[in-house]
Amino acid sequence: MENNFDVLILGSGIAGLSSAIKLAENGKSVCIVTREKKPKKTNTYWAQGGIIYVPGNEADRASLVEDIQVASSGTANLNAAQLLADRSAEILEELLLTKAHSEFNRNDAGELLFTKEAAHSEARIIYRGDYTGREIQISMLNYLNDPERFPNITFLTSHTAIDLITPSHHGVRIEQRYEEDKVVGAYIFDQENNKVKKIIAKKTILATGGIASLYLHNSNSAGSRGDGHAMAKRAGARVTNMEFIQFHPTTFYSGTNQRRFLISEAVRGEGGRLINSKGEYFMKKYHPDAELAPRDIVARAIVSEMIDLKDDCVFLDITHKDPDWIEMRFPTIYNYCKEHKVDITKQPIPVVPAAHYTCGGVKTNLKTETNLKNLYAVGEVACTGLHGANRLASTSLLEGLCFGYISAEVILSDIENEQLYCADNIKSWSLGSTEIDLALVAQDIISIKQTMWNYLGLSRSKNRLSRARAMFRELSEEISKFYRDAQLHDELIGLRNAVEVGVMVLNSSMQNKESIGCFYREN
Repeated sequence: MENNFDVLILGSGIAGLSSAIKLAENGKSVCIVTREKKPKKTNTYWAQGGIIYVPGNEADRASLVEDIQVASSGTANLNAAQLLADRSAEILEELLLTKAHSEFNRNDAGELLFTKEAAHSEARIIYRGDYTGREIQISMLNYLNDPERFPNITFLTSHTAIDLITPSHHGVRIEQRYEEDKVVGAYIFDQENNKVKKIIAKKTILATGGIASLYLHNSNSAGSRGDGHAMAKRAGARVTNMEFIQFHPTTFYSGTNQRRFLISEAVRGEGGRLINSKGEYFMKKYHPDAELAPRDIVARAIVSEMIDLKDDCVFLDITHKDPDWIEMRFPTIYNYCKEHKVDITKQPIPVVPAAHYTCGGVKTNLKTETNLKNLYAVGEVACTGLHGANRLASTSLLEGLCFGYISAEVILSDIENEQLYCADNIKSWSLGSTEIDLALVAQDIISIKQTMWNYLGLSRSKNRLSRARAMFRELSEEISKFYRDAQLHDELIGLRNAVEVGVMVLNSSMQNKESIGCFYREN
């Protein structure tokens, strides 16, 4: 049937595409859903720095595990880190180098070039200029978008996932409430036709990304609003570590509240130094590794300098490097800054921290399985504990690639034992009739972003958390009441999810009294 698939994948970034390639190559029918008009529009696409590649010996892998543990402030799941170190090189070679033919920077002899980023003890990151994510995203999509090779792949663009389908919640008979807790598909909103599709699948993979766009200042695409986290929680999946939001220390400061353009970690990895408005290099007084300290330390150091000097930003200086080398190594950053009247070969870059990465998420085991049968989570929406309280630079792309692949392996080992659930035994979605005022929706979104930034940001306190709780209580009641009868719209679906995810971050922040990693609580 049209809306029946072996596997439903929500999200089209590196994690979802990694799963899709492995599943489709093994003959499974796969449906990839994205709310965007083009599947390339993901956080993967915007990733600049690079991806870790450790094809070396056991000592190299052990070193990576140690760096992950140190960056996490000693809180990472070492089993997850070891799995990443052991499996990732072969997966990267198969998917990116052999199949997708992703192009990375090489020397004249054709050998891959490696760079070093914050909190790494050695250079182990391969890259493509400063647009590594774009290269990976496009090459993987090009590999998948071959109807002769993959007639079993369906892309649903401009489609927004509303809710995961569980028989106990969405069954047509009372007796279905007693069935095991499992996911059998999802309700998907067709934005262009204003219809809801009931998609049934043997297995469902969440690959929806993080939540950073819920912050007023962030480096993420608009889709990073926590849709997967909220859907999973409503379905009964466990969510953990939601207080650990990593703020990237260096995004371009332009004086506006738009999405912040990322100034890659690699700029500091290649020798860029932070200075304040007095022209002073200040990082050594905060950490012996200076600019290459973990991100949370660098971000808070920048904020401290801004507060002390009453400045709106600090500056990242790489002007001591050869101008031609700068343009070649960082073409995207160079061109963006030039468009905004900053020549980075001659002037330091104005930078501020911004919300960047979600270390917590839907809890999974190392097989990417959640506590709900047939529901898997991969990439930034998931939490294996790999990052603990803080993420090591450039592990995000690798995590998505590696665990997306592992998820497909696990599904392939079990899917023949699974039957499609009968769609007739699942309720159809009931559409609301009340017209929505998108201006009010936009205002509520702004309220959430401001609350997240001001009270659940780089530094949190008892008073700020209490204020956030009052704000979210009022917003939750109003949005929940309105959502029940309103006409569906992508922005409304996002608003509903945003307030629920905000509450998750709030609750986790209130429960954790210990400042650790990227979570910093005053008093």
